[in-house]
Amino acid sequence: MSVPVCADTIRTRFSHAMSAMYRDEVPLYGDLLSIVADVNRRVLADRPALAAELRARGELDRLDVERHGAIRLGTAAELAMMRRAFAVMGMWPVGYYDLSVAGVPVHSTAFRPVNEAALAANPFRIFTSLLRIELIEDAGLRAEAEAILANRRIFTDEAVCLIERAEAQGGLDEDDADRFVAELLETFRWHGDARVGADAYARLSAAHRLIADIVSFRGPHINHLTPRTLDIDAAQAEMQARGIDAKAVVEGPPPRAVPILLRQTSFKAIEEDVVFPGDQPGQHTARFGEIEQRGAALTPAGRALYDRLLEQARTGTDGSYAERLATAFADFPDTEDALRDRGLAYFRYEPVGGVGTVPAGDPADWIAAGQVRATPIVYEDFLPVSAAGIFQSNLGDDEQRSYAASAAQAAFEAALGASVRDPFALYAELEAQSIARIRDLPGRAAA
Repeated sequence: MSVPVCADTIRTRFSHAMSAMYRDEVPLYGDLLSIVADVNRRVLADRPALAAELRARGELDRLDVERHGAIRLGTAAELAMMRRAFAVMGMWPVGYYDLSVAGVPVHSTAFRPVNEAALAANPFRIFTSLLRIELIEDAGLRAEAEAILANRRIFTDEAVCLIERAEAQGGLDEDDADRFVAELLETFRWHGDARVGADAYARLSAAHRLIADIVSFRGPHINHLTPRTLDIDAAQAEMQARGIDAKAVVEGPPPRAVPILLRQTSFKAIEEDVVFPGDQPGQHTARFGEIEQRGAALTPAGRALYDRLLEQARTGTDGSYAERLATAFADFPDTEDALRDRGLAYFRYEPVGGVGTVPAGDPADWIAAGQVRATPIVYEDFLPVSAAGIFQSNLGDDEQRSYAASAAQAAFEAALGASVRDPFALYAELEAQSIARIRDLPGRAAA
């Protein structure tokens, strides 16, 4: 094999191909891209300091290429092969999300790059869910779903061959990398011909619409792609101004001076024509468009505070949800200095200007002396409550379920064939690496 193509390059090619395919399949997605581009241009023009900060952090160039997608798988074998496919593109399982507690019968992980260089090159990520088939209460329907899923193959033979080749030789050459992207894209393509009859589809849908979406078709069609905006409230308003059927509430924390974690909104899932066996026409609702705004990654202490305040807003009774959210989060510090001093968020430390020797003291001293700047590390992961809220809103307002289930991370990892990585550990490592780089500058002994 000639020199292998970098995994970051393959991931970039795949994300571009996925975006082009989804735009063809769901034209309204193109409108979302237009809205986000317009909003981001206005924000950067109105806030030159933010533009300079993003440029200094290397995030400005990646803003237009950031996407996250989501798929839903049916079996352990599908999940295990998907893990191997994503590994070819330098994407690894990070975090475990149990959505059953919010009435969605899946559990999930996020496949994404994990190191600083790979994230800077392209932070493309796929939120990947696995059906918890044991949550189908009707034993007969559960057995029927298992039989249907056991007889499908979501990867082409060529895709599997190329995955095995990449594993055996440590990567793919140019021709194989391009073939891999084209072949893997077929797994995510929409196919409107259902693999089950209309009656079976109706039974699966009655159990949960997400179950019908996972079981009834040839593969895990990509159900949304998500561009990143710098002002999700402006994007939400623009969607509504253009007559797009957007969610009523932005998921996640309220608007803040220093954004934290993740805020998401979407347009509701479109109704698409499908064909059941025997050329029987029908309709299916699954795919939608989503926009996200990403903020600072929180430490365990920050996340505990976030969860407590969010629960306070969700269970309160006074005022609207937006009002309760704003009131609750008044207790969450909203300056970078306060977030850093209280250990609520992760930060990246970089020398200021031409500092060529190690500053004396520790990070707080460096910052006070103006020798080092600290910027929040961007949150690259997901929020279970927000993900469930997006799922539910796109399944219909009447789609509510309650599952007496607990997290099953061990079972998920057994199906995956690997352990998921701890997102907190990854952010802590990025912060520690930035501090170590400063300590490794010349002159430490004299500091």
